[in-house]
Amino acid sequence: MGWNPYNAYACDTVESQYHSNAQALVDLGLDSLGYEYLNLDCGWQGTARNSSGGITWNTAAIPNGVPALGKFVHDLGLKFGVYSDGGYFACDTVGGTAHFLGSLGFEMQDAATFASWGADYLKYDNCYAVSTTDFVDFDPPIEIEPHYTTMRDALSATDRPILFSACEWGVQDPARWPASAVVNSWRISNDIGPPSSWDNIFRIVNQLVPITGFAGPGGWNDLDLLEVGNIGLTMAEQQTHFTFWAAAKSPLIISTDLTEISEEAVGILTNTRVIALNQDSLGQSISFKRRYTNDHDVWAGPLSDGSMVAVVIEMQNSSRAITFNLSDVGYTSATAINVITGALLGTLENSRINPVIAPQPTFTFYDAAASGNVLAGGASTRIVNNTITVVGFVGNGGTLEFTGVDGGASGGTKLLSVDYINADFTPTNTDCSNCRNAFMSVNGGTAVQVQMPLSGQSWDILFHGYLVSLSGFKPGKTNIVQISNPSAYTPDFYRLGVAV
Repeated sequence: MGWNPYNAYACDTVESQYHSNAQALVDLGLDSLGYEYLNLDCGWQGTARNSSGGITWNTAAIPNGVPALGKFVHDLGLKFGVYSDGGYFACDTVGGTAHFLGSLGFEMQDAATFASWGADYLKYDNCYAVSTTDFVDFDPPIEIEPHYTTMRDALSATDRPILFSACEWGVQDPARWPASAVVNSWRISNDIGPPSSWDNIFRIVNQLVPITGFAGPGGWNDLDLLEVGNIGLTMAEQQTHFTFWAAAKSPLIISTDLTEISEEAVGILTNTRVIALNQDSLGQSISFKRRYTNDHDVWAGPLSDGSMVAVVIEMQNSSRAITFNLSDVGYTSATAINVITGALLGTLENSRINPVIAPQPTFTFYDAAASGNVLAGGASTRIVNNTITVVGFVGNGGTLEFTGVDGGASGGTKLLSVDYINADFTPTNTDCSNCRNAFMSVNGGTAVQVQMPLSGQSWDILFHGYLVSLSGFKPGKTNIVQISNPSAYTPDFYRLGVAV
């Protein structure tokens, strides 16, 4: 927890702004709630090393020097974070032309310098990681992990405890390195901003879906800096953003001008009940439970006291009632607390649950590649992991029909469970950022849109158990479930389960 200037000032932060925001952390009481790191970001470095090869600072931005700035921060009782880059040059906001110093090839020397300055934290970026001419590369031709293991070892050699934060934008799926063996936190996605927007948040939410299980004490999925206090999000969106980040156990790094922050934004950042979710000693992230496409998401996870936190994300950007089905998180009844307000609730609109466990539905599964199914318009089978067969190229004219599906004795509406693969990920906002749309219909009825998040950054990683309710089933085993998309590809499908 702490503060970083990037979303407020980009790479143009100057010494006086570091001073004023460090003082504001204390004056607003944020430090006493756990916001203890005051971190540098891009723009503090010089553009040429000294005669000994040492890293230098930008004297126009930091006229009194980084060591003096670190002392100022420490004298306030805060911890001091520095920033560098695992490339030839660091990131900037002028198209890569600033050529701020990076640490590639100078890891041991720079780590020792940071330690001598009293650094408690290092954010390590990923610009110019491939060459001196390749500024930002989201699909680099080299392995990025060694840049981080080299700096990890260099920091370890200083004998100073320095929290190591990898900012490599989720490139090459760091959660599965596993990053927890290399760094203390790892960015899972491209930048959240600036500018701030709900689309950025939804893109990052989708990218978190397959990797929540990789986070835990000592190593955390980093969803990027907080946008609370910045223009572009409503207060309700800021509250949702903060609560989700907290429950996902992401670092909570404020990134706004604290000298001008509103009382409402301070109220969000100082909610001790939400902070407690983030700092819960169990350290387990919420995980994706259910998506009601274009309506709401349900995420949930356990807490150290035996209770559960459930986060319901409203997706229509409107003030309305949402029915929270306890069955989506595996329970039939609950004593509920609204963590945001602290109110005791006897309703389904809740965030924290003391549960009564519900029986789980039993699904009858149908393989997508089964011989009785109908593949048309280019849809075809392929083998992944050398073991399972999936159906791909569904959409853009391709369709997949599951035939002979059992609608039970009564037909009607059924709960379906879908296993699929979607390895696409994007660093930018799209129509369905880090997800694919499928349209599912039963017996020729109206198709239902289903937004299916990233399954992992590999076409060999399955997502198990995406839940969707569909109506139109007939009694007996003569039902047809069709999957299509008129204008884009769906994920690749492994199997479909139906609860009867």
